Formats: sequence, C-alpha cells, structure tokens
Amino acid sequence: MNTQLHQLTRALRDLHKQLIHIESQYFGNVGSPLEHLQLITNHPHFAWLQKLSGLMTQIDERLDEKEPVTPAEAKAFRQSLEMLIGPCEEGDQEFRAKYNAMLHDGPELVMAHGAVRRLLAAI
Repeated sequence: MNTQLHQLTRALRDLHKQLIHIESQYFGNVGSPLEHLQLITNHPHFAWLQKLSGLMTQIDERLDEKEPVTPAEAKAFRQSLEMLIGPCEEGDQEFRAKYNAMLHDGPELVMAHGAVRRLLAAI
C-alpha cells in the first residue's frame, strides 16, 4: 500500500500544481514567488484548493509513520479523494463544480487528473 500511496502523492502534487497554475491565471499578475505563495495560502480566491492540500498533507504525514499503511487506510484516502475529484456522487459539490470547470481549461490538468484516477483505481 505504501508504494501505491507514494505514487499517488506524486500524481496529486502534479494535479495540485496544475490547479494552482490555472487558478493563478484566472487571478492575474501575482508578483514574486513569495507573494504567490501568500496568495495561495491566504487569499479567498484560492481557498477552495485547501481541501485538496489538506488531504495531501494527511497522506504524506501517514506515509512518514513507521507502520505500513493498511488497506483500510488506503481505501479511506481513496474515498476522501473521490469525494473531491469524483466519481463519488455524494462528494463535495462546491469543490467539484470548480474542479470540473477547470478540467476544460488545460490539457495538462486533464492529464494529471487521469493519472490520479488511474492510481486511485488501483487502491
């Protein structure tokens, strides 16, 4: 399970990066990298991404523990991610609406989404 989750976290980082890139284009000129980081972490325009960021942090923290991740834990992470990015129907509709709209705005994002979905399917 740990190997699969490590692969998933790499794919999630790429997905997150693509989301930030597109959302930053919507926002406009952000200035220096430090100003960009402050906007991403503090500005309401980017706040919706914090749900994905927080889940990524939870997975990373669990992977840092000595004990291997159990199949039940991996499944719980999968379900949490699917609540955000699909296909779970009873997921976070606010997040999903923004996310799905952004999937139309960049082929790199679509590719990153596909990579995450493939890895989730294997868990």
